[in-house]
Amino acid sequence: MPNSLKLGLAGLGTVGAGVLRLLDAHAGQIAARAGRPVQVVAVSARDRSKKRDAVIDNYRWVDDPIALAQDPEIDAFVELMGGEEGIPKESVEAALKAGKHVVTANKALLAHHGVALAKLAEENDVALNFEAAVAGGIPIVKVMRESLQGNAISRVYGILNGTCNYILTLMQEEGATFDDALKEAQEKGYAEADPTFDIGGFDTAHKLALLTSLAFGVETAFEDIYVEGIQRIAAADIEAADRLGYRLKLLGVAAATEHGIEQRVHPAMVAKHTPVAETFGAQNCVLIDGDFVEDVMLSGQGAGAGPTASAVMGDIIELARGHIFAPFATKTADLKPYPKAEMGGHAGSYYLRLTVRDQTGVIAGIATRMAEQDISLESIVQHRQRTDIPGVDEDEVHTGPVDVVMITHERPKRRSKKRSRPSRVTDML
Repeated sequence: MPNSLKLGLAGLGTVGAGVLRLLDAHAGQIAARAGRPVQVVAVSARDRSKKRDAVIDNYRWVDDPIALAQDPEIDAFVELMGGEEGIPKESVEAALKAGKHVVTANKALLAHHGVALAKLAEENDVALNFEAAVAGGIPIVKVMRESLQGNAISRVYGILNGTCNYILTLMQEEGATFDDALKEAQEKGYAEADPTFDIGGFDTAHKLALLTSLAFGVETAFEDIYVEGIQRIAAADIEAADRLGYRLKLLGVAAATEHGIEQRVHPAMVAKHTPVAETFGAQNCVLIDGDFVEDVMLSGQGAGAGPTASAVMGDIIELARGHIFAPFATKTADLKPYPKAEMGGHAGSYYLRLTVRDQTGVIAGIATRMAEQDISLESIVQHRQRTDIPGVDEDEVHTGPVDVVMITHERPKRRSKKRSRPSRVTDML
């Protein structure tokens, strides 16, 4: 049997420990499928004494990840530290310059520096693999980089963040408030103590930047993504969507238009009983529209030790087999500059929820103002907020506020100097 593929692994958190456990559990199977043994020979992390879910005593310890990246004993550097700058970036650059293959799950690093790193990999004839950076255990990068290369892709979109999907599922299925759902997500380990990166939509945007490059052969352009999170979604929005036959999901969407490529992350109302609407909990799903293949959908666990370690190992096995692909499917010299389509030209239907006084003429006034702005309404529904006053018929109480819910007909999105609150205006897919 050929010589083993020797790995240096930096980052021994949830995913790093998962990779070590997976390799320990399936070493023989991996060797048979890869055509040669795969072994970790050295590891690195911030704290050697930290308690972990994997045994690290059998591996040589290296304090400096950059030194590990350049270690002459390793063939490939596995970067699982995370972070777009500093040591993670410098260690990946060092590995590529030293002629080492790189496997990473670092979406932020690639969204900001992916093209430059891909160029380094090409110059040194090594691989830069990142299946685990997008949608955890779902093999979306492999499918787009290899299987769908004969297609012209018109759109790629989906649920790319399990934390947000878990929160929205609790709000939908259990009637939880946003704050209570977020707290439960944190208790279960889906959300960090500071959840801004997830609930603000930035994690989804990093992944979308990579999918956009793979789909359209363009340079990554994270800064050009329209990003809107789920922080302002209220229980009333979930209830209104349910009554209208929709579910709320945080989507990442990249679509080719006549004006360029549109990249956007935002909550969307998705019709019930569609695959996206039926994606619950911490699961992810990604859909691709191709001209010959038509519609393809992949779904599964988007995060966690097991699914992400599975994606990392898939990349490692490709290296062991000797397969090297252009990181973004196209050589960096052939990647086109990102042609941005302004969100102001986006056409779609919109959901609006207004809280107003319950008095005669309010709905008529709203309809008039909409007409003045050339906004056509598909539906307008009034929901009185419950009072639950003992002994009082709710229909007799007219003094409290009411929710007015509207769905517009499809129309271009106009930019306004004063942005609407994301909880009130939610783009529909």
